[in-house]
Amino acid sequence: MAASSNSSLSGSSVSSDAEEYQPPIWKSYLYQLQQEAPRPKRIVCSGEVENRPKYYGREFHGIISREQADELLGGVEGAYILRESQRQPGCYTLALRFGNQTLNYRLFYDGKHFVGEKRFESIHDLVTDGLITLYIETKASEYISKMTTNPIYEHIGYATLLREKVSRRLSRSKNESRKTSVTSEEHATVDKVHTFRGPHWCEYCANFMWGLIAQGVRCSDCGLNVHKQCSKHVPNDCQPDLKRIKKVYCCDLTTLVKAHNTQRPMVVDICIREIEARGLKSEGLYRVSGFTEHIEDVKMAFDRDGEKADISANIYPDINIITGALKLYFRDLPIPVITYDTYSKFIEAAKISSADERLEAVHEVLMLLPPAHYETLRYLMIHLKKVTQNEKDNFMNAENLGIVFGPTLMRPPEDSMLTTLHDMRYQKLIVQILIENEDVLF
Repeated sequence: MAASSNSSLSGSSVSSDAEEYQPPIWKSYLYQLQQEAPRPKRIVCSGEVENRPKYYGREFHGIISREQADELLGGVEGAYILRESQRQPGCYTLALRFGNQTLNYRLFYDGKHFVGEKRFESIHDLVTDGLITLYIETKASEYISKMTTNPIYEHIGYATLLREKVSRRLSRSKNESRKTSVTSEEHATVDKVHTFRGPHWCEYCANFMWGLIAQGVRCSDCGLNVHKQCSKHVPNDCQPDLKRIKKVYCCDLTTLVKAHNTQRPMVVDICIREIEARGLKSEGLYRVSGFTEHIEDVKMAFDRDGEKADISANIYPDINIITGALKLYFRDLPIPVITYDTYSKFIEAAKISSADERLEAVHEVLMLLPPAHYETLRYLMIHLKKVTQNEKDNFMNAENLGIVFGPTLMRPPEDSMLTTLHDMRYQKLIVQILIENEDVLF
């Protein structure tokens, strides 16, 4: 049931699901390619090798020819060995199978392993990163060359998101001379190569930052994260005042919970506590939308103040602002709560006609979710079950909530409107099943 407009819902407007749904900002193509890249397969030497360097393991095969290395690799994609050069004793080579051929790289060690600019703690990490890079550059070289043509920099990230609002708040206690925006003469060069722990997306082009280490660069003044090639296009409007903001929205879910050492994102806990304290009986809960400006205000409060963000009724009397902020958090995730990897499995489970078999299939796919995603989904479903228990007041049952949260919690890996429209009924059904059976499934 769609909630009707109500004069008591001050500052709110009813929004249809089609109007609420927004295509994802973050582009998942390169992330998908990284997931598809061949995995390293170490070919172990069966015998003892004399003069093996102490920093190499049993993947070292001693002095052998290229032809012998090729034979040992056996044509297995991702297989690798280390060998000592026949022509140059004391020089070492990484032999790696990729693209149906054996690639040979001169290998160096100075406390870390490297064949180029990047330095790795282990050979396994070096090979993993190399296979990812080779695979992505082979599959998406043209795509990568065009990444910077449609930047999202004006709409997302530290440097320009709600610039005036943030600058006002951060400069209230400062003298008048510091209230002016940063000029182009004060900007910093985004050139510090950075290793990101967990998945990260470029805040200029919105594409995934692939690899294990040194995936991009970070501005030391404002914290902007971008690809190295994208940094050349970043406008000269860096704001050092924004460095203190630790982004909550638009951050990978697993990365966020690890950074805060929590089971779930604190924005989910705080919003749900507030909604359950004063909003469970609100008519059209999660279907009625608060004003976008106020929802963005909550978003910036979390980005600025973290768990100290004040979203109480004194500041935001309309509970629909809080529900809107929670839905926006889920929509802004680079990897949805129901991950790209599990999306098709959930859709296939929803198509099973037998209710018992369908429930069992959904349970099996749930077990494939990363821990942070699983725990966040579990906590949300417990909450939404409470919402349905107040249906006589809020008119929101599991089916209605499925309509709202289906496209919010799960998105197809390929950015296809046709696929999205085709799958919407299954997305709704999956969320409905999760709510109705949360005590069994979780």
